[in-house]
Amino acid sequence: MDVWRRFLLAVVCGVAVASIYAAQPVLEPMGRDLGVSAELTGWIVATGQVGYLAGLVLLVPLGDVVDRRRLIAVHLALTAVGMVLTASASGPWMAFVGLATAGVFAVVVQTTVAYAASVSLPAERGRNIGVVTSGVVVGILGARVVAGTLAEVWGWRSVYAVLAMLSLGLAALVLVVLPAEERPNRPAGYRRAVVSLGGLFGQRIFLTRGLIAFFLFASFGTLWSGLSLPLADTPWQLSESQVGLFGIAGLAGALGAARAGRWADAGRDGSVTGLALILLILSWAAIAQLPWSLWLLVVGIVVLDFAVQAVHVSNQHLLTAAHPDRTSSVIGGYMVFYSLGSALGAAATTAIFTAHGWAGSSLLGAGFAACALVVWAGSGVTRRRRLEERLRVRGVAAPAHAAVGRAAGSTTGGDAAVTPLP
Repeated sequence: MDVWRRFLLAVVCGVAVASIYAAQPVLEPMGRDLGVSAELTGWIVATGQVGYLAGLVLLVPLGDVVDRRRLIAVHLALTAVGMVLTASASGPWMAFVGLATAGVFAVVVQTTVAYAASVSLPAERGRNIGVVTSGVVVGILGARVVAGTLAEVWGWRSVYAVLAMLSLGLAALVLVVLPAEERPNRPAGYRRAVVSLGGLFGQRIFLTRGLIAFFLFASFGTLWSGLSLPLADTPWQLSESQVGLFGIAGLAGALGAARAGRWADAGRDGSVTGLALILLILSWAAIAQLPWSLWLLVVGIVVLDFAVQAVHVSNQHLLTAAHPDRTSSVIGGYMVFYSLGSALGAAATTAIFTAHGWAGSSLLGAGFAACALVVWAGSGVTRRRRLEERLRVRGVAAPAHAAVGRAAGSTTGGDAAVTPLP
């Protein structure tokens, strides 16, 4: 895949995911204008996540049945419809319908990542996924910068109007620039693709990486869905555009993790995941200093977004390598965990902040990160124990602890069971 096509796919991901997260820096004026109470403003973001969850189950499996290029274009156009509804909303329910609609079709992100994985050579799959997935983080965080500025100049509705226009323009560009896929072996139909999606949840490697993603993005959502509230409050009292500028710090961290795809290609998925989750927990110590220091907040944001992106790329590389014949379904299923985690973080952080302040939100985010680390560590212990048991059954003396890890393909909790021992 050439650099321009990778760039286009990254932009598609960025614009699509921005339709869900653009509300984060403008929660206060958006909620006030629509008549949503302060403790419920988190649902403005969570509604898009709920729609996203529905799209993951119902729409993403289509990518294993039809031409993904055309599917990307159609979903972008329908995302634009949701943005128009939100921009023209006269009350909360119309806005929620628009946000949910945009969320449903924003799963074009997963179809796009699956397209990139399917057209990549095996040795370049991690790199291409890393570049395209970076568009997701750029969209989530870049939307904060752009949305904050637009909202301050023309109001929060202008944010959704601009996103609608960008989505329509990209839909046309995708049809012109990207080639159709050549996939001779496809599932028999949509129903079979959906059923195969359900079957993934019974696989240990899929469930482990999914649970890691659930807690990972619950931690991520805790920060980015709640950050605008303390920054707009005393002592800082920042404007929407100033709050949005903190997205630049997140971008620096996320783009710094772009190399995670190359690490994954080198077989370091396990070690990257463990080290990144430790960094994620540590980042909250700095983020918790928001009431006293914006500089420490910036440091924490950079580290948090670096960690989240590194784990996210490693997860997707591992799962698409394990299921190359149904990349859309496996990414869609994995992102169910992402969506649920993000929705939980978005809904919980505003309620916790209202009751316990930013210290409570910081403990919540760190707690989610710690849960992800526990799941990762537990998967490594379980893998080593299972390998030792299998060796004993065969009458082979159990090797040293590190050697068992190497035999399983990882000494640091990686998911080498993609290629189990015969």
